[in-house]
Amino acid sequence: MGMLKNIWRARKLLLVILIPLLLLPLPVLYPDSPEAQCAYVLIVTAVYWVSEAVPLGAAAMVPAFLFPLFGVLKASEVASEYFKDTTLLLIGVICLAASIEKWNLHKRIALRMVMLAGAKPGMLVLGFMCCTVFLSMWLSNTSTTAMVMPIAEAVLQQLINTSLETDVELAVITDTDSAEDAYTSSGSQKYAEDENEKKQLELIYLKETGTKKNQLDQKMLTESEGQSQTKPRKEYSSKYKTKHDHMICKCLSLSITYAATIGGLMTITGTSTNLIFAEQFNNRYPESRSINFGTWFVFSFPIAVIMLVLTWIWMHWLFLGCNFKETCSLSKKRKTKREEMSEMRIQEEYERLGPFSYPEMVTGIFFLLMTLLWFTREPGFVPGWTSLFERKGYRTDATVSIFLGFLLFLIPAKKPSFSCFDRMNNDEESANDSKNLKTSKDPNPLAPLINWKDFQKHMPWEIVILVGGGYALAAGCKVSGLSDWIGRQMEPMSNLPPWAVTLIACLLVSVVTEFASNPATITVFLPILSTLSETLRINPLYTLVPATMCVSFAVMLPVGNPPNAIVFSYGHCQIQDMVKAGFGVNVIGVVAVMLAITTWGFPLFQLEGFPDWVPVTNITGGL
Repeated sequence: MGMLKNIWRARKLLLVILIPLLLLPLPVLYPDSPEAQCAYVLIVTAVYWVSEAVPLGAAAMVPAFLFPLFGVLKASEVASEYFKDTTLLLIGVICLAASIEKWNLHKRIALRMVMLAGAKPGMLVLGFMCCTVFLSMWLSNTSTTAMVMPIAEAVLQQLINTSLETDVELAVITDTDSAEDAYTSSGSQKYAEDENEKKQLELIYLKETGTKKNQLDQKMLTESEGQSQTKPRKEYSSKYKTKHDHMICKCLSLSITYAATIGGLMTITGTSTNLIFAEQFNNRYPESRSINFGTWFVFSFPIAVIMLVLTWIWMHWLFLGCNFKETCSLSKKRKTKREEMSEMRIQEEYERLGPFSYPEMVTGIFFLLMTLLWFTREPGFVPGWTSLFERKGYRTDATVSIFLGFLLFLIPAKKPSFSCFDRMNNDEESANDSKNLKTSKDPNPLAPLINWKDFQKHMPWEIVILVGGGYALAAGCKVSGLSDWIGRQMEPMSNLPPWAVTLIACLLVSVVTEFASNPATITVFLPILSTLSETLRINPLYTLVPATMCVSFAVMLPVGNPPNAIVFSYGHCQIQDMVKAGFGVNVIGVVAVMLAITTWGFPLFQLEGFPDWVPVTNITGGL
């Protein structure tokens, strides 16, 4: 094993050295061509990202020193690309996410939603998917999966552990009931007599035929009952009692990672790829006001609902079969003992959280307030709250995010006491405050809801640098003229209808993202697709929005994204299971995105014609 690791490290080191050397003739042979020099930087960075020869954040630093060396961009210009408005938006969201996870608000939401769904396999999967989608809208897909999977694993283990006990108990109960029915129930006696008479008629028929085959059938018929009682039941595997248990584990585990991907589509802050798109789009087209939290949510919410329902049906059919009536019934009469035990386990986990605490309440209020302010900033159909200010264009979603995130560092985690008003509840509040202080591991009674360590633990600095590297590459491609050159090479596609161009882009990024990281894929493709849209005189949103959504559909391999790897590490599914299930989810996602962009996306983003907010220099440069 140690030798394999050394070989792998040596291969990475070889890639780091060879890639720049092999591509060095490109800028050397064309020293006066900014396009060739920028292409060299772009290819080296993209290969590092795809091969992961170095960490993604480290690879994103390549433009920071190569662009100034080749004279493509000044060092100060490159540096300004690494910290944008989107970074402040992400910082504020991470502050809220840190508070949510610190005070277990996410766990309370997840358990409560599962309790509402019940323990029937179909409804259990749907319940976990719904809570995962909701949490993934606000937390990162990785954090959501890492939080939900232990809860799901506890429920699955309860299902497996109670399976054998339940079977034994049911067998005893069945035997007892049969004995009682044989002596007390006349209806059951009549049914038994009818069955015996039916068997006798079948035996007479077999005897009259006289063939060897029917003689064997007669023997099998008379001995089948005894054999079924004496034959020992074969256990499916050492880990699972039955194949049905294994299928439930596969279905639930994979459904959680797919639900995390679906939830991340719904908000601008849901995934890093959405943030990269929003920042690059706003930088390239500053006159456009089409992309904000509200418009993105209105467009993506129906997509998420369609994908959630169809993915649940697909996973249910693939692993649990088509008996939806049996696996999704909410009737208490249909519940088995193992399902009741699972519900009890979930109830115990929820009760262990205790009553709703003051920090949870404050965090929940901030969560709702941030969402409300995002929606009402510039809703589009009515004036937003930014219209109350004289100067326009100064306030963005990042303003709301960073302001509320800052307040979380100020508000104490302990509820302030006013002795003249709440003297009656002092004992109960003191107990809750003591519990909260133990949870926060800070004895200071004025300790805030979150501290800097909480923020640092959740802040994905690698993603920040990665996003900045993408902005630097986009700026270099624009200044050097490389994006215009790429657009001219794609002019033969002008004969295709816009929807076909969008479909090709969606399919292309869906394939590439299975093998490369999602942020790296979208960072490479956004400038290319923007130039392509301008060259073909298509509204850039027609291609960029669907491509941004499809780049999240890396659901077929464990290496596709971190949530896939987390679920795969639990050992319930194999790679062929992920490929088979993920292919269906990928198809569902592409179809849902294409349906959205060709229907309600048209009036929402005004895709009927070529927009006037595209800079004239971009259009003329691409023709």
